[in-house]
Amino acid sequence: MLSISALTKRYGARTALNGLSLDVADGQFVALLGPNGAGKSTLFQVLTGLFVADAGEVTVAGQSLARSAVPALRHIGVVFQQMSLDLDLSVERNLRFHADLHGLPRKLASERIAAGAATLGITADLGRAVRELSGGNRRKVELVRALLHHPSVLLMDEPTVGLDPKSRRDLLAAVRADVAARATSVLWATHLVEEAEAADRVVVLHKGQLLADGTPEQVRLAMGGTSLEEAFIHATQ
Repeated sequence: MLSISALTKRYGARTALNGLSLDVADGQFVALLGPNGAGKSTLFQVLTGLFVADAGEVTVAGQSLARSAVPALRHIGVVFQQMSLDLDLSVERNLRFHADLHGLPRKLASERIAAGAATLGITADLGRAVRELSGGNRRKVELVRALLHHPSVLLMDEPTVGLDPKSRRDLLAAVRADVAARATSVLWATHLVEEAEAADRVVVLHKGQLLADGTPEQVRLAMGGTSLEEAFIHATQ
């Protein structure tokens, strides 16, 4: 569903991504595990068309991001590390604006907004301005928004940063439920080992390069360590 081939991105003399290749299959929950500065956010900015890679190829559902950007991006939903909601608009108006951008008919948009809000427990917040919400509920709004157009690929860039344990657990459970219901492909960037341990597959990124790829146990064995956390720290220190 998502294919990344020999992707390279440089900022002057610094190489943020160095020939990165990675495939994500249908219905697979992949944790992109890496320390700060590993290149995770740069990768997401390339995958969402905000940055242009210096070399390499990205395809989404068979569509080339370089040659067919609009068809490729239709298949992607994204929650960025930094919040990207309009604080002064209500939750519902934020969601309707996004639905309009994707050309969803109003009736269908209303149904999906209602269903998404109910699933994540924010129905009572639909009429409230986003600035009145807690950090955890703002993240839930962003997830509802990312899933409104039923994307095939969901990109989550360190979405739980700053959230309390319950909000983190709820967000992870909601994404897992969407994977189970629609076979969504998820690339979840994180530096938290406990989040990676819950994934189907772990990809370890360090200094723009792939260090390990496999199940959490396979990655632990490949990098060496009595736990995934110990192996990750040892490999990236």
